[in-house]
Amino acid sequence: MSYNVAIDGPAGAGKSTIAKAVAGKLEMVYVDTGAMYRAMALYMLREQVPPQDTEKVIEKCRYADITISYEDGIQVVLLNGENVNDFLRTEEVGHIASVISPIPEVRKKLVELQKELASGTDCIMDGRDIGTCVLPNAQLKIYLTASSRVRARRRYDELAAKGEAGDLQTIQADIEERDYRDMHREVSPLKRAEDAVLVDTSDMSIDEVIAVISEMCRRSRKA
Repeated sequence: MSYNVAIDGPAGAGKSTIAKAVAGKLEMVYVDTGAMYRAMALYMLREQVPPQDTEKVIEKCRYADITISYEDGIQVVLLNGENVNDFLRTEEVGHIASVISPIPEVRKKLVELQKELASGTDCIMDGRDIGTCVLPNAQLKIYLTASSRVRARRRYDELAAKGEAGDLQTIQADIEERDYRDMHREVSPLKRAEDAVLVDTSDMSIDEVIAVISEMCRRSRKA
C-alpha cells in the first residue's frame, strides 16, 4: 500500500516549495497538482479562451493532454508533449488557473490523473482540496498557511529576485481575492480537512517548516 501525504492551503503559502523539499529528503515522489492546473490555464491562454467563458473552457479542456514525468529527479509538466515548466509561474497563468479550476469538467480530468499517480507510489501531493477530495484517505494531512501580508511579501521578493517588477499592495489584493474565490467556490472549496494538522508559517523560515513537516512524515510513516 502506498504512503500518501496531502498538503493543502491558500495561494502563496509555500506548499509547492515545502512539499518538493520534504519529498526530496524522504525519497518520495512530489506531485504538484497546482502545476497541472496552471498547465491547463496556460493552454487556455495560448488558445485565447477567456477564462470566464465556461462553455468554451469545457470544450477546449478535452484537447489538453497534461501529464507529469520525472527527468533526472526533476518533475516535468508536459502539455500536449511539451515541457512547460518555464511558463507556469506567471501571475497571469496563476489568475486564470484560479478562475477555471472550480469548473467540474476541468477538475474531473485532472483529479483522475492525480489519484492514479498516488495509488501506485509513495508521494506528497499539494493543492487546494487534496486532503478533502483527491486523497481523503491520505495517512497524513497538513493545512499549510500564512497571513496574506506575509504571502504577498514572499511573492514580491520572488519576483524581485527574478528581476520582475511587482507592487506589494496589488499582489496582496490579488492573493486575498484568490483566497475568497477558492474558499467560496461550489466545487471542492478550499478548506482544512477535519483531520489535517494546521501549520502556520508566518513566523517560520523555509528550513524550519521543512524540518517540522519532515518529522511529521517520519512519525506518521512509522505509525
